[in-house]
Amino acid sequence: MNEIIKKASLTHELSKHEITELLKDQQYNKELFEAADRIRQKYVGDKIHLRALIEFSNICRQNCFYCGIRAANKNIERYRLSSEEIILLANNAVKSGYKTVVLQSAEDTYYTADMLAGIIQNIKKNDVAITLSIGERSYEEYKILKEAGADRFLLRIETTDKELYKKLHPNMDFENRIRCLRDLKKLGYETGTGCLVGLPGQTIDSLANDILFFKKLDADMIGLGPLIPHKETPLKDIKADGFWLSLKVLAITRLLMPNINMPATTAMETIQPQGRILALQAGANVVMPNVTDELHKNKYEIYPGKKSLNYTKLEEQFKKIGRTIA
Repeated sequence: MNEIIKKASLTHELSKHEITELLKDQQYNKELFEAADRIRQKYVGDKIHLRALIEFSNICRQNCFYCGIRAANKNIERYRLSSEEIILLANNAVKSGYKTVVLQSAEDTYYTADMLAGIIQNIKKNDVAITLSIGERSYEEYKILKEAGADRFLLRIETTDKELYKKLHPNMDFENRIRCLRDLKKLGYETGTGCLVGLPGQTIDSLANDILFFKKLDADMIGLGPLIPHKETPLKDIKADGFWLSLKVLAITRLLMPNINMPATTAMETIQPQGRILALQAGANVVMPNVTDELHKNKYEIYPGKKSLNYTKLEEQFKKIGRTIA
């Protein structure tokens, strides 16, 4: 195991077999996490990048089995923020010192590409980077958004196991998901993807394929985390025990893709005390505080029990592990 970890650290290459061996083995987790932390420090440094997350709509056309805001969930209060409300939240985030704004929503086609382009152009007046996370759109729509000033796009593949993808995403097309990611790369977006860990039917083999997919795509950002079951979804009875495996997927991904951005996701902290800090010590270098207004923040419930961030405590925690805010 130490030889595999050393190889990954030096060459940033592993075979699928070597990745599965690392994922299966529990005795060398400490060594794996420490190696990923060293590579993170070497390639992206000790500064933690903060991204201001604005969740502007929880109205979704899709029915993903793991997601609390799926279209079939009738026990949720739906909302949409107006263009003016989104721009105001972004402006407030900029005043607070953020250099990147993340505009995230459910798959809500009420927001046309032209409408979103107007929002982006307004926010870009503040000279900040904009990341979009709005799901599957056409090449033409992605092009309009890029030309309006969007810099990055996050579209998680969730799983590269085609059969599992089909089971969990009714009326969605795996190949279209891949098409979207290729279009984003072609258009020059910094392209992010990622996966859910702990899905029913997911194997170590498929997780290894996920990691190799990230590398083949040459993604710029990887967001991943454990499945946290939501009571209003078909996966409500699944046990949430994917934290440590998520951490290992994160660490291996850092070793193989040394200079990418990787968030310590809120799901990590929700499922495990100090989960965010553990992720930051296993390869992560980004944290995404939610700056959505209090009235709507709790309605964007992809999974239950989302942990919010306390700025003062966050900075103190970062200092304890030798990290500072960028």
